[in-house]
Amino acid sequence: MQTGQIAFVSPVAAPGWQRWLVFSPVARIVNFAVMMFVFTVTVHFVVGSMGWTAKEATPLQHALARLAMQLLPAILAYLVLVRLIERRRMTELSLRQLPTLGLLGLLIGACLISLVIGVLWLTGSYHVMGTNPHVDWLPAVLVVGLGAGIGEEIITRGALFRIVEEGLGTWWALAISAAFFGAAHIFNPGATLWSSAAIAIEAGILLALLYHVTRSLWACVGMHAAWNVLQGTLFGVAVSGTAADGLLVSKLTGPDWLSGGAFGAEASVVALLACSSVSVVLLIIALRRGSIVPPAWRRIAASA
Repeated sequence: MQTGQIAFVSPVAAPGWQRWLVFSPVARIVNFAVMMFVFTVTVHFVVGSMGWTAKEATPLQHALARLAMQLLPAILAYLVLVRLIERRRMTELSLRQLPTLGLLGLLIGACLISLVIGVLWLTGSYHVMGTNPHVDWLPAVLVVGLGAGIGEEIITRGALFRIVEEGLGTWWALAISAAFFGAAHIFNPGATLWSSAAIAIEAGILLALLYHVTRSLWACVGMHAAWNVLQGTLFGVAVSGTAADGLLVSKLTGPDWLSGGAFGAEASVVALLACSSVSVVLLIIALRRGSIVPPAWRRIAASA
């Protein structure tokens, strides 16, 4: 196992109560969740007092309010977790990685969703009815792209996957973070048990493996944002059940297992197969590198 896979190790000199209540994986996840709640309530109050959530607010103000509620709690809670609790540099969000690994993520996301839509078009499931040159793309890019991309990746890959991997190892981290990611979409419009399972497998596992291989959240953010923005704002397909206003006016037809039904292309078997294929490639890379992290107790036993 490469030592660089572990971002944080409890300080050896820390007293026992700190090792359990501050530095342990469970404690850090709980502390992060509590901080997320506090910052979410605070940000919601602030944007509400600014009038950005009122009915008479402009679409851009509504988008900025949603963006603030998606981004600020996750960013602030993660800053406190990394800088004050773990006391380390935030290498997984290093700006130096943005032009390289961020671009790599964008390319992966763009190619994957384009492949999925292309296959659906070839099978007669995706139909373009016309174009909408007046599409309001900015709110979608802000909320569905940046907001979901950065906020969800910090929570699911930066906090949950990374910390569980440090405690239980890579395999358990993949399973737990993917299950959480799928369950987080169960209340979306048009969601079913199948759509949540598909999200867990095609996106939860793929994005976790992408983080494991690159150790960069920018790669995950880029892929997540590109997939969402192109799926909704370009191809006009619902994003995780949320209706999209895209440049292409389109509709999906055919059986739900093929088209994804009301949830959109992410619940399609085409998306499941395409994303799972990339996951297999990333897993092979991880296995050849020997970067799979064993559980903490095995690492302790090996070092002893």
